[in-house]
Amino acid sequence: MTIDASLVLALWVVLITYWLVSAALGTKRAVGKRGWSKEIGFRLVFLALAIVLLRHPGVRQALRDAQLRAAGSPILGAIGVACCALGVALALWARIALGRNWGVPMSRKEQPELITTGPYAFARHPIYGGFLLAMAGSAMGASVLFVLVLVPAAVYFLYSAHREEQLMTRQFPDVYPAYRQRTKMLIPFLV
Repeated sequence: MTIDASLVLALWVVLITYWLVSAALGTKRAVGKRGWSKEIGFRLVFLALAIVLLRHPGVRQALRDAQLRAAGSPILGAIGVACCALGVALALWARIALGRNWGVPMSRKEQPELITTGPYAFARHPIYGGFLLAMAGSAMGASVLFVLVLVPAAVYFLYSAHREEQLMTRQFPDVYPAYRQRTKMLIPFLV
């Protein structure tokens, strides 16, 4: 395993560990039907597409070729590690800013609050943006196989972001439209 791949792995271990620990510490109670269960069909379609892509010989060969080309570039590896680190930092910062307001995508919380501090002052969905940036960096710094996760995750995160924005507009009709106008969707200052 290269040093770049080791650093990417360490970043993901930190992110996942924090996510599990903070989820166990508690969040506000969800009200109504959980968004996850309502969207199960959409999630299963993405899982099926990922499996089909992985089994396609042309896709597998293209990924092997891309991995061989990327493996010889220390500059690409360093850029990948940096992008992964920025993505992990953004996702962690956003999760910390949400505190007990964090929950399963598209779920409603008891006594909801609109968080507009921390990274939320610049982006409406910085957790999604952080995860996507970390995956893109991982594809550059560790393994091109991360692209197989990145592509369906990007589609899913965009879908979830749009659904969450509909929910937020209903929950905060007086403030959310203005907040939406002054912030980016996924990555502060960029997207």
